Amino acid sequence: MEPRFDLMANELGAKFGKRFAAASLVVLQSALPKSIQELVALRVSQINGCGYCVDLHTKEAAAAGETAVRLNLVAAWRESTVFTEAERAAFALAEEGTRIADAHPGVSDATWAQVRAHYDDDLTAALVALVAQINAANRLGVIVHNRGGSYAPGMFAEITH
Repeated sequence: MEPRFDLMANELGAKFGKRFAAASLVVLQSALPKSIQELVALRVSQINGCGYCVDLHTKEAAAAGETAVRLNLVAAWRESTVFTEAERAAFALAEEGTRIADAHPGVSDATWAQVRAHYDDDLTAALVALVAQINAANRLGVIVHNRGGSYAPGMFAEITH
């Protein structure tokens, strides 16, 4: 599958990309731990099949200190012992908030209660925004066939600070 289109090489696409990246700064600069941000973004990207985003978030998580064991178990988080209850709540929210097109009823009350037990209002807002943002990013990548493999950690550092 070859890339279809380089959004950033197009004037309108580049304008959109800059504004999209600016919106993500709210979450990136929040108190939501970087490890949770990267692991949740990785899980959502796995579900959506966005190779570029899986590549990006795997490498950024590793660069931030995540272990290979934890990265390898993200897709099977329910069947693993390496994630905290707070991380599990974030994964459940991410999955239910991503699979809404699969006839899922949305985020369940049980999952919401787990999230609220571990995250205050600001962290909950950051987590909800993160799930929405990465789903949108995945759709952009999948539509234009952005492929994984070429990402280098820190490539977008200038737009995240």
